[in-house]
Amino acid sequence: MKFGKRLKKQIEETLPEWRDKFLSYKDLKKLVRLISATHPSPDAESEFICLLDSEIDKFNAFFVEQEEEFVIRKKELQERIKMVTEIFGPAGSRPSEAEYTTAMTRIRKEIVNFHGEMVLLVNYSNINYTGLAKILKKYDKRTGAVLRLPFIEKVLQQPFFTTELISRLVKECEDMMDSVFPSAAAGGTADQAAEMREAESAVAAAEQSIFRNAVAALVTMHELRNGSSTYGQFSLPPLGSPDSDLLQSLQLPSPIPIQ
Repeated sequence: MKFGKRLKKQIEETLPEWRDKFLSYKDLKKLVRLISATHPSPDAESEFICLLDSEIDKFNAFFVEQEEEFVIRKKELQERIKMVTEIFGPAGSRPSEAEYTTAMTRIRKEIVNFHGEMVLLVNYSNINYTGLAKILKKYDKRTGAVLRLPFIEKVLQQPFFTTELISRLVKECEDMMDSVFPSAAAGGTADQAAEMREAESAVAAAEQSIFRNAVAALVTMHELRNGSSTYGQFSLPPLGSPDSDLLQSLQLPSPIPIQ
C-alpha cells in the first residue's frame, strides 16, 4: 500500500479528536510538485522548510500534551486501584464482593482503553516520522536538493520522535493489568472464576473503537518497521532490531474479543 493511502486509512481509524494532528502529506506533495514544475529557488525551498517546521511544531505540541495527560491518568488509575483495594480488603474478607467486582470492572475497562490509546500515540510518532522522511525523499529527488539528511537529523531530536516515556508508561500499564485482572489458573475458586468472566466481559465491553484502532495501529507499525524494497537509513528499524523493543512490548491484553 502506498504511504499516502496508508496514512489516510490510519487517520480514519484513529480517535476523531486526533485526526487533524497528523502530517499534511497531501498538501506537502502538492507543494513539491509545484516547486519541481518550475525552476527551484531559495524562496521555494524556504517555503517548503517553513511548512515542514510548522508540521513538526504541530506534532510536538500534540505529542507532549498527550504524554502529560497519560502521566496524570496513570497516577489516577493507580490511586483508584489502591483506594478500591483498601475499601474492600483482600479476597475472602470483602463485605461486598459484588460491589468490589463492579468497581474493579470499571477500572479494568479504563486501563485497557488507556493501554490502547498509548499504542495509538506510538503509532502517531512512527507514521508521522515516516511521512516526513518520504516527503523529503520526494523533494530531493525532484529538485536535486539534499535536504533529507540534515532535516531528519533534526527530526530525530524532536519530542514527538522520543518515545522512551511512552515505552515506560506502557510497561507500567501492563503491570497494572497484571495486578487487577484475576488469575485464570486452574484450581481457582468459584468466586475467582466468576470474577475472571466478569473481567473478560469488561474487556469486551470497553470502547471497541479503541480496540480496533489500536490493533490497526499495531499492524501499521509492523508494516512501517518491516524491511522492503524502499527500506533505507531513514526508515524506522525493522522488527527484531534492538531499537524496536518498544513495539515488541505493545501487546494488547488477552483475551480481546474483537467483534
